[in-house]
Amino acid sequence: MTAVATPKFEAANERKKSRRGFFLALPAYVYLSLFFALPLLSVVVYSFAKRTSTGGVALEEWNIDSYTKLGEPIVRDILLRSFTLAIITTVICLVLAYPFSYFLATRKASTRNIMLVFVMIPFWSNFLVRNYAWRVLLGNDGPVSRVTEGVGLGETTILFTPTAIVLGLVYGFLPFMILPLYAAVERMDWSLIEASRDLGATGMQTFRKITFPLSLPGVIAGSILVFIPSLGAYVTPQILGGGKKTMLGSYIVTQFLTARNWPVGAAVSTVLMVVMLGATMLYFRKGGRTL
Repeated sequence: MTAVATPKFEAANERKKSRRGFFLALPAYVYLSLFFALPLLSVVVYSFAKRTSTGGVALEEWNIDSYTKLGEPIVRDILLRSFTLAIITTVICLVLAYPFSYFLATRKASTRNIMLVFVMIPFWSNFLVRNYAWRVLLGNDGPVSRVTEGVGLGETTILFTPTAIVLGLVYGFLPFMILPLYAAVERMDWSLIEASRDLGATGMQTFRKITFPLSLPGVIAGSILVFIPSLGAYVTPQILGGGKKTMLGSYIVTQFLTARNWPVGAAVSTVLMVVMLGATMLYFRKGGRTL
């Protein structure tokens, strides 16, 4: 005798599936809570604490003094410098990645697979090693300087400048722009592009009215994936910038390890997390689910 699919039976079945899914995901929930949620929550809590005269933290004396210090001129300069370099890095990555992703998406499958492997190759080596490789390339006695001297342009002084930082950031985060863009372009409805050409639209009109709007989720996703880590980057500015210009990541590390001002470091980190959360919400609102 078969059971009748009554609304009560269907609701009970749905609750059973929900419980089964919850228990299957429980280890992941526990792991994320212990190693992600709790550390982030502790950072937020420390941002409202008070620094003692000995460099300790008084958690019972909650205040917003650490957030008010973010308006000081030195912090504003660091934020402005970090935002500027992050925006420049994101724009350069977008300009380089968009045509490459479009070209990649229009190749045959075997060619796409080979090209994707080349995109992923940088991830096969340590990020720190890659930055030191750029330091060798951009050094006064490196290959770049020798080439410019050979053609009569003199010795280069790129290393320990904002230009070197941007080069390192673009190299490090360019794949994060290419992959979402490739996914968005590859899934476009190409019949719309063919229709625009049949109706007499120029290549620029087709790109502006059809191609770019359809690839916008990839543009947003790639921009977020590049902008956020560039904003809080620490390794690249320290190695290629020589620490001459304090960036946001360097300032946070200094507050925690050198100045022993954990509330201020936590406040800056909290603001950075809020920016990241806002960017993520923007991504989902603008159609990130379509990727």
